Amino acid sequence: MNDSVAVKMETKQRIRAIADELGYVPNLNAKGLANQHSYLIGVFFSNLEIGTSSSFLAEVIDEINKNIPSEYSVSINSINKDTAQVLQKFDGVLIVSQSNSDDHFIDQMVQRKLPLVVLNREIERSDVSNLAADEYIGAKNITEYAIRLGHTRFGFIKGLSGFASTDQRQNGFYDALDEHQLNIDPDFVKEGNYLPKSGYAAMRAILAGSTRPTCVFCANDDMTIGAIRACSDLGYRVPEDISIFGYDDMRYSKYLIPALTTVHKPTGLIAERGIKLLTQMLASDEEIAPIKEVIDPTPIVRNSVQDLR
Repeated sequence: MNDSVAVKMETKQRIRAIADELGYVPNLNAKGLANQHSYLIGVFFSNLEIGTSSSFLAEVIDEINKNIPSEYSVSINSINKDTAQVLQKFDGVLIVSQSNSDDHFIDQMVQRKLPLVVLNREIERSDVSNLAADEYIGAKNITEYAIRLGHTRFGFIKGLSGFASTDQRQNGFYDALDEHQLNIDPDFVKEGNYLPKSGYAAMRAILAGSTRPTCVFCANDDMTIGAIRACSDLGYRVPEDISIFGYDDMRYSKYLIPALTTVHKPTGLIAERGIKLLTQMLASDEEIAPIKEVIDPTPIVRNSVQDLR
Protein backbone atom coordinates (compact mmCIF):
# COMPACT_ATOMS: atom_id res chain seq x y z
CA MET A 1 0.00 0.00 0.00
CA ASN A 2 3.02 2.30 0.45
CA ASP A 3 4.23 1.50 -3.08
CA SER A 4 7.39 -0.20 -1.84
CA VAL A 5 9.92 -1.06 -4.55
CA ALA A 6 10.52 -4.38 -2.75
CA VAL A 7 7.06 -5.63 -3.79
CA LYS A 8 6.40 -6.90 -7.31
CA MET A 9 3.91 -4.94 -9.41
CA GLU A 10 1.70 -8.01 -9.89
CA THR A 11 1.45 -8.46 -6.13
CA LYS A 12 0.71 -4.76 -5.61
CA GLN A 13 -2.13 -4.88 -8.11
CA ARG A 14 -3.68 -7.95 -6.44
CA ILE A 15 -3.47 -6.36 -2.97
CA ARG A 16 -4.93 -3.05 -4.18
CA ALA A 17 -7.82 -4.87 -5.90
CA ILE A 18 -8.63 -6.68 -2.65
CA ALA A 19 -8.35 -3.39 -0.71
CA ASP A 20 -10.79 -1.69 -3.11
CA GLU A 21 -13.21 -4.60 -2.78
CA LEU A 22 -13.10 -4.43 1.02
CA GLY A 23 -13.35 -0.61 1.07
CA TYR A 24 -10.00 -0.26 2.83
CA VAL A 25 -8.81 3.31 3.49
CA PRO A 26 -5.25 3.86 4.80
CA ASN A 27 -5.08 5.26 8.33
CA LEU A 28 -3.08 8.46 7.90
CA ASN A 29 -2.68 8.85 11.65
CA ALA A 30 -0.98 5.49 11.87
CA LYS A 31 1.05 6.21 8.75
CA GLY A 32 2.07 9.56 10.24
CA LEU A 33 3.24 7.91 13.47
CA ALA A 34 5.35 5.50 11.46
CA ASN A 35 7.12 8.12 9.33
CA GLN A 36 6.84 11.11 11.72
CA HIS A 37 4.53 13.10 9.45
CA SER A 38 1.24 14.72 10.42
CA TYR A 39 -0.02 15.19 6.82
CA LEU A 40 -1.22 18.61 7.92
CA ILE A 41 -0.26 21.93 6.30
CA GLY A 42 -0.69 25.17 8.21
CA VAL A 43 -1.93 28.19 6.26
CA PHE A 44 -1.42 31.45 8.16
CA PHE A 45 -2.95 34.83 7.24
CA SER A 46 -1.77 38.16 8.65
CA ASN A 47 -5.11 38.86 10.28
CA LEU A 48 -8.35 36.96 9.74
CA GLU A 49 -10.42 39.35 11.84
CA ILE A 50 -9.41 42.68 10.27
CA GLY A 51 -8.23 43.50 6.77
CA THR A 52 -8.44 40.05 5.16
CA SER A 53 -11.51 40.20 2.94
CA SER A 54 -13.69 37.12 2.67
CA SER A 55 -13.29 37.16 -1.13
CA PHE A 56 -9.48 37.09 -0.91
CA LEU A 57 -9.59 34.39 1.77
CA ALA A 58 -11.95 32.22 -0.28
CA GLU A 59 -9.86 32.46 -3.44
CA VAL A 60 -6.63 31.50 -1.66
CA ILE A 61 -8.22 28.55 0.17
CA ASP A 62 -9.96 27.35 -2.99
CA GLU A 63 -6.69 27.22 -4.96
CA ILE A 64 -4.91 25.44 -2.10
CA ASN A 65 -7.66 22.81 -1.85
CA LYS A 66 -7.59 22.24 -5.62
CA ASN A 67 -3.83 21.64 -5.68
CA ILE A 68 -3.01 19.94 -2.38
CA PRO A 69 -2.17 16.20 -2.51
CA SER A 70 -5.09 14.04 -1.39
CA GLU A 71 -3.30 12.70 1.68
CA TYR A 72 -2.85 16.18 3.17
CA SER A 73 -5.25 18.35 5.16
CA VAL A 74 -5.14 22.11 5.69
CA SER A 75 -5.44 24.14 8.90
CA ILE A 76 -6.37 27.84 8.48
CA ASN A 77 -4.91 30.15 11.11
CA SER A 78 -4.29 33.82 11.93
CA ILE A 79 -0.78 35.05 12.68
CA ASN A 80 -2.02 37.46 15.30
CA LYS A 81 -3.06 34.60 17.55
CA ASP A 82 -0.81 32.58 19.88
CA THR A 83 0.35 29.82 17.54
CA ALA A 84 3.69 28.76 19.06
CA GLN A 85 2.14 25.76 20.82
CA VAL A 86 0.57 24.27 17.69
CA LEU A 87 3.39 24.64 15.19
CA GLN A 88 4.85 21.23 15.95
CA LYS A 89 1.89 19.48 14.35
CA PHE A 90 2.47 20.90 10.84
CA ASP A 91 4.59 19.24 8.16
CA GLY A 92 4.90 22.57 6.37
CA VAL A 93 3.57 26.12 6.43
CA LEU A 94 2.20 28.63 3.91
CA ILE A 95 2.21 32.21 5.14
CA VAL A 96 -0.12 34.58 3.28
CA SER A 97 1.56 37.74 4.51
CA GLN A 98 0.21 41.28 4.30
CA SER A 99 2.35 43.12 6.82
CA ASN A 100 5.97 43.61 7.86
CA SER A 101 4.83 42.67 11.35
CA ASP A 102 4.74 39.05 10.11
CA ASP A 103 8.54 38.98 9.87
CA HIS A 104 8.95 37.75 13.46
CA PHE A 105 6.61 34.84 12.76
CA ILE A 106 8.54 34.02 9.57
CA ASP A 107 11.76 34.01 11.64
CA GLN A 108 10.17 31.49 14.01
CA MET A 109 9.33 29.17 11.13
CA VAL A 110 12.85 29.35 9.75
CA GLN A 111 14.36 28.63 13.18
CA ARG A 112 12.13 25.58 13.54
CA LYS A 113 13.34 24.42 10.10
CA LEU A 114 9.78 23.92 8.87
CA PRO A 115 9.28 23.79 5.08
CA LEU A 116 7.95 27.26 4.34
CA VAL A 117 6.63 29.40 1.48
CA VAL A 118 5.62 33.05 1.94
CA LEU A 119 2.91 34.35 -0.40
CA ASN A 120 1.38 37.70 -1.30
CA ARG A 121 4.00 40.11 0.14
CA GLU A 122 7.55 40.51 -1.16
CA ILE A 123 9.97 39.93 1.73
CA GLU A 124 13.60 40.98 1.96
CA ARG A 125 15.20 37.72 3.07
CA SER A 126 16.56 35.39 0.38
CA ASP A 127 16.52 32.09 2.29
CA VAL A 128 12.74 31.60 2.04
CA SER A 129 10.67 30.88 -1.07
CA ASN A 130 8.51 33.92 -1.77
CA LEU A 131 5.79 34.54 -4.38
CA ALA A 132 4.10 37.95 -4.67
CA ALA A 133 2.46 40.45 -7.01
CA ASP A 134 3.76 43.92 -7.92
CA GLU A 135 1.01 45.94 -6.22
CA TYR A 136 2.69 49.25 -7.07
CA ILE A 137 2.72 48.78 -10.83
CA GLY A 138 -0.85 47.45 -10.79
CA ALA A 139 -2.19 50.60 -9.10
CA LYS A 140 -0.06 52.93 -11.22
CA ASN A 141 -1.18 51.38 -14.52
CA ILE A 142 -4.90 51.45 -13.75
CA THR A 143 -4.68 55.07 -12.54
CA GLU A 144 -2.88 56.08 -15.73
CA TYR A 145 -5.69 54.44 -17.71
CA ALA A 146 -8.26 56.66 -15.96
CA ILE A 147 -6.08 59.72 -16.59
CA ARG A 148 -5.92 58.87 -20.30
CA LEU A 149 -9.75 58.88 -20.32
CA GLY A 150 -9.66 62.52 -19.23
CA HIS A 151 -10.09 62.28 -15.46
CA THR A 152 -8.15 64.87 -13.46
CA ARG A 153 -10.14 65.12 -10.20
CA PHE A 154 -9.65 61.89 -8.23
CA GLY A 155 -10.81 60.46 -4.95
CA PHE A 156 -9.12 57.61 -3.10
CA ILE A 157 -10.39 55.04 -0.59
CA LYS A 158 -7.22 53.45 0.73
CA GLY A 159 -6.79 50.17 2.54
CA LEU A 160 -5.90 49.19 6.08
CA SER A 161 -2.93 51.00 7.60
CA GLY A 162 0.09 48.76 8.20
CA PHE A 163 -0.52 46.43 5.27
CA ALA A 164 2.19 46.35 2.59
CA SER A 165 -0.45 46.29 -0.15
CA THR A 166 -1.93 49.52 1.23
CA ASP A 167 1.37 51.38 0.91
CA GLN A 168 2.25 49.96 -2.51
CA ARG A 169 -1.15 50.64 -4.07
CA GLN A 170 -1.20 54.13 -2.58
CA ASN A 171 2.31 54.87 -3.89
CA GLY A 172 1.41 53.68 -7.37
CA PHE A 173 -1.73 55.81 -7.40
CA TYR A 174 0.01 58.97 -6.19
CA ASP A 175 3.02 58.53 -8.48
CA ALA A 176 0.71 58.30 -11.49
CA LEU A 177 -0.94 61.58 -10.44
CA ASP A 178 2.42 63.25 -9.84
CA GLU A 179 3.76 62.27 -13.25
CA HIS A 180 0.76 64.02 -14.83
CA GLN A 181 1.02 67.09 -12.55
CA LEU A 182 -2.31 66.28 -10.88
CA ASN A 183 -3.19 67.08 -7.27
CA ILE A 184 -5.83 65.47 -5.07
CA ASP A 185 -8.11 67.25 -2.63
CA PRO A 186 -7.44 65.87 0.90
CA ASP A 187 -11.23 65.80 1.47
CA PHE A 188 -11.44 63.19 -1.31
CA VAL A 189 -9.08 60.77 0.50
CA LYS A 190 -10.57 58.38 3.06
CA GLU A 191 -9.28 55.26 4.81
CA GLY A 192 -11.08 51.93 4.72
CA ASN A 193 -10.20 48.46 6.00
CA TYR A 194 -10.67 46.41 2.80
CA LEU A 195 -14.25 45.43 3.77
CA PRO A 196 -17.44 46.59 1.96
CA LYS A 197 -18.86 48.48 4.97
CA SER A 198 -15.78 50.71 5.11
CA GLY A 199 -16.04 51.44 1.38
CA TYR A 200 -19.66 52.49 1.88
CA ALA A 201 -18.82 54.85 4.75
CA ALA A 202 -15.81 56.33 2.93
CA MET A 203 -17.73 57.03 -0.26
CA ARG A 204 -20.57 58.71 1.64
CA ALA A 205 -17.97 60.93 3.31
CA ILE A 206 -16.40 61.83 -0.04
CA LEU A 207 -19.78 62.73 -1.53
CA ALA A 208 -20.84 64.79 1.51
CA GLY A 209 -18.86 67.87 0.42
CA SER A 210 -19.88 70.67 -1.89
CA THR A 211 -17.66 69.29 -4.67
CA ARG A 212 -16.93 65.75 -5.76
CA PRO A 213 -14.27 63.90 -7.75
CA THR A 214 -15.04 62.53 -11.18
CA CYS A 215 -13.27 59.24 -10.44
CA VAL A 216 -12.55 57.27 -7.23
CA PHE A 217 -9.94 54.56 -6.76
CA CYS A 218 -11.00 51.95 -4.20
CA ALA A 219 -7.94 50.00 -3.03
CA ASN A 220 -9.76 46.67 -3.33
CA ASP A 221 -12.92 45.34 -4.97
CA ASP A 222 -14.71 44.56 -1.70
CA MET A 223 -14.62 48.24 -0.71
CA THR A 224 -15.83 49.05 -4.23
CA ILE A 225 -19.06 47.14 -3.55
CA GLY A 226 -19.79 49.44 -0.63
CA ALA A 227 -18.75 52.54 -2.58
CA ILE A 228 -21.11 51.76 -5.49
CA ARG A 229 -23.96 51.16 -3.05
CA ALA A 230 -23.26 54.52 -1.37
CA CYS A 231 -23.43 56.25 -4.75
CA SER A 232 -26.77 54.58 -5.46
CA ASP A 233 -28.20 55.50 -2.06
CA LEU A 234 -27.23 59.15 -2.60
CA GLY A 235 -28.63 59.28 -6.12
CA TYR A 236 -25.36 59.17 -8.08
CA ARG A 237 -25.02 56.94 -11.13
CA VAL A 238 -21.85 54.96 -11.86
CA PRO A 239 -20.16 55.82 -14.19
CA GLU A 240 -22.36 58.62 -15.58
CA ASP A 241 -22.05 60.82 -12.45
CA ILE A 242 -18.93 59.34 -10.86
CA SER A 243 -16.46 56.74 -12.09
CA ILE A 244 -15.00 54.03 -9.85
CA PHE A 245 -12.22 51.51 -10.28
CA GLY A 246 -11.00 48.83 -7.90
CA TYR A 247 -8.20 46.36 -7.36
CA ASP A 248 -7.96 42.53 -7.18
CA ASP A 249 -10.47 41.48 -9.89
CA MET A 250 -12.41 39.23 -7.54
CA ARG A 251 -14.64 36.64 -9.17
CA TYR A 252 -17.79 38.72 -8.74
CA SER A 253 -16.30 41.93 -10.25
CA LYS A 254 -17.46 41.30 -13.80
CA TYR A 255 -21.02 40.67 -12.57
CA LEU A 256 -21.46 44.00 -10.76
CA ILE A 257 -23.59 46.74 -12.31
CA PRO A 258 -21.69 48.31 -13.92
CA ALA A 259 -19.05 45.64 -14.52
CA LEU A 260 -16.02 46.80 -12.56
CA THR A 261 -12.85 48.21 -14.09
CA THR A 262 -10.12 46.89 -11.83
CA VAL A 263 -6.69 45.26 -11.58
CA HIS A 264 -6.34 41.52 -11.87
CA LYS A 265 -4.08 40.48 -9.02
CA PRO A 266 -2.88 36.91 -9.74
CA THR A 267 -3.97 35.66 -6.30
CA GLY A 268 -5.09 32.28 -7.59
CA LEU A 269 -1.86 31.73 -9.53
CA ILE A 270 0.25 32.71 -6.52
CA ALA A 271 -1.67 30.36 -4.21
CA GLU A 272 -1.49 27.52 -6.75
CA ARG A 273 2.26 27.88 -7.26
CA GLY A 274 2.80 28.25 -3.52
CA ILE A 275 1.04 25.03 -2.49
CA LYS A 276 2.68 23.08 -5.33
CA LEU A 277 6.11 24.34 -4.29
CA LEU A 278 5.48 23.50 -0.63
CA THR A 279 4.31 19.96 -1.37
CA GLN A 280 7.32 19.51 -3.65
CA MET A 281 9.51 20.50 -0.70
CA LEU A 282 7.68 18.03 1.55
CA ALA A 283 8.09 15.18 -0.94
CA SER A 284 11.81 15.77 -1.59
CA ASP A 285 14.58 14.24 0.48
CA GLU A 286 16.91 17.01 -0.68
CA GLU A 287 16.74 20.70 0.15
CA ILE A 288 15.16 22.78 -2.62
CA ALA A 289 16.72 26.17 -3.34
CA PRO A 290 14.42 29.10 -2.43
CA ILE A 291 12.39 30.54 -5.29
CA LYS A 292 11.64 34.28 -5.55
CA GLU A 293 9.01 35.50 -8.01
CA VAL A 294 7.13 38.79 -8.39
CA ILE A 295 4.27 38.69 -10.90
CA ASP A 296 2.87 41.79 -12.63
CA PRO A 297 -0.90 42.37 -12.23
CA THR A 298 -3.06 43.14 -15.28
CA PRO A 299 -5.46 46.09 -15.75
CA ILE A 300 -9.00 44.88 -16.51
CA VAL A 301 -11.08 47.43 -18.44
CA ARG A 302 -14.85 47.08 -18.08
CA ASN A 303 -17.64 49.67 -17.67
CA SER A 304 -17.23 51.58 -14.41
CA VAL A 305 -14.91 54.36 -15.67
CA GLN A 306 -16.43 56.89 -18.06
CA ASP A 307 -14.50 58.26 -21.02
CA LEU A 308 -14.46 62.06 -20.55
CA ARG A 309 -12.47 62.88 -23.69
